[in-house]
Formats: sequence, C-alpha cells, structure tokens
Amino acid sequence: MNTRFTRILASVTFALAILSGLAFAGKAVTHMLDDGAVCVETSFWQNASLADPLPVVHGVEASGSAERLCQKSPSTGQRAADLGGQLPWLLFGALALLLFSRLLDCVLLRGPFTDAVAQRLTRLGWFVTLGVPLAGLVVGWSHAWLVSSMAPIVGAGPTVSGSMGLVLAGLAAVIMGKVMREGVRMREDLEGTI
Repeated sequence: MNTRFTRILASVTFALAILSGLAFAGKAVTHMLDDGAVCVETSFWQNASLADPLPVVHGVEASGSAERLCQKSPSTGQRAADLGGQLPWLLFGALALLLFSRLLDCVLLRGPFTDAVAQRLTRLGWFVTLGVPLAGLVVGWSHAWLVSSMAPIVGAGPTVSGSMGLVLAGLAAVIMGKVMREGVRMREDLEGTI
C-alpha cells in the first residue's frame, strides 16, 4: 500500500472539507446580511402562452416568459429559502469530505483491512445514501416555496435535485463495508484457531 499517496490524499481531502465548511458558513452569513434582490429561475411557465400578465406578488419582477422572478425587497423567509437552494450541497460536500478524510486517516493508522476501516466505510456509505436525497429534497422544497412566494399560482410542486446515482455509490460503500467487516471477522477467527 502506498502510504505516502494515502497520507497526501487524506490531507487534501481534509483541507477541501475545511474549505467547503468555510464556504458554507461564509455564504450563509453574507447572504443573510445582504439587502439585495432575491431571484429564482423557473421553467414552469416556459411553454405557456399567458393572455394576462403573470400574477406576481407586489415588488416582484418577472423577466422573459416568467422564467426568472426577482423580489426587490425579500422577506427573511424568502432569503432563507434562497439559501436553502444553495447551501445543502455545500454542507453535504463538506461533511462527506470530512468523513472520507477520517476514513483515510484510519487506513493509515490501523491498516486497510480492519474493523475500524470497515465501520467508517459503512458510515460514509450511509451518509451518502441518506444525505443525497435529503439535500435534494431541501433544495427542491426551498425552490418551490420561493417560486410560490413570488407568484402564488397552483403549479409545479417541489422536486428532488441532484444526482441520485450517488445513492448507488453510497449503497456500494455500505455493502463493501459489511463485506470487509465479515472478512476481518473471518481472519480473526482463522488466526485464533492457528
């Protein structure tokens, strides 16, 4: 096993986790303190031909065929919903990188085929498996609420954003963690009989 490469990868991954966490915190603080407009893209009315102008809330400007809605003086809820469309993926990425960095540190300290590594791999897999749909739901619900707060029309509901293919990668990590744990147990049993 190339420990130098693993050590470098663990350090880079940890640094990226810290940078992602700082980006998350910085974006949250600066966005909540900002007093500018909040805009949201929507394709719900893209193919509609509207005889009347789109019924938007006072202070909202609709550009194009209502594909972009902007609220000049947004409420705190609208500003938070705008953040809900941006921050979940930053937080998910920071935590996933941190878990991966800790997995690599464990590989360096104890070796690759140990119970601790199997547990951390399983933990990372479950985090990815559950975190991707959760972050996608938060983003989808935030976007849908923000659109409905600017143009209160019965329309498209919330969606799930993000790549659901990552769920398969998370499940693969869970399965590999379980396989590794069983292999470690079998090796310990074999060593105990010799």
